[in-house]
Amino acid sequence: MVATPDFRLVVPPLENGDRLSRAEFERRYEAMLRVKKAELIEGVVYMASPLRLKSHGEPHGDLVTWLGIYKAFTPGVVLGIEPTVRLDLENEPQPDAVLLVPGRQATIGADDYIEGAPELIVEVAASSAAIDLHDKKRAYRRNQVQEYVVWRTLEAQLDWFVLEADDYRVQSPDDQGIVRSRVFPGLWLAVSALLAGDMTTVLSRLQQGINSPEHQGFVRSLHP
Repeated sequence: MVATPDFRLVVPPLENGDRLSRAEFERRYEAMLRVKKAELIEGVVYMASPLRLKSHGEPHGDLVTWLGIYKAFTPGVVLGIEPTVRLDLENEPQPDAVLLVPGRQATIGADDYIEGAPELIVEVAASSAAIDLHDKKRAYRRNQVQEYVVWRTLEAQLDWFVLEADDYRVQSPDDQGIVRSRVFPGLWLAVSALLAGDMTTVLSRLQQGINSPEHQGFVRSLHP
């Protein structure tokens, strides 16, 4: 006797534009083993297209290098690359990078997912038309992500948003061309150098931030 398949047990695939609960999104995502990146933003599923090197892969690598060196000199800070973040019941993004101190705003759950809002989120976007500067930005603001960095690679622009009075304000570089994180002392970014691909200068300025008294005090505060 041939068994009749029970189609009720088949998990439907994720599709761009699906409107799902977070629980259903996770159920379908976990069943799609070949899918490496899918996000739930304001209750809608977004699945990544193939990524090009110059518009995403290389900029992403440069930002990860910058954040990774900061993390290496700042014990107690956690760096995540494309981690799943359970932001709220309608938002489960997979940002390009996050920086957090576990227990301050976000925690790492028993199943190893981030729960809550990391202090800093970084995204690489092709242009200002990307979801990163619209629905995703609104979700991050509402959930109190303190700093949000978006590198618009095709437009050669970088926006560093700082949360002030429940709204995001763009933080401009100082007269030395550097943006200094308010949440992570010593995390300095030479914006023009980054956009020009001058990682030597980017890392040199970062090292100055790491050597600053503010960074040293921050490290001490993490290990009282």
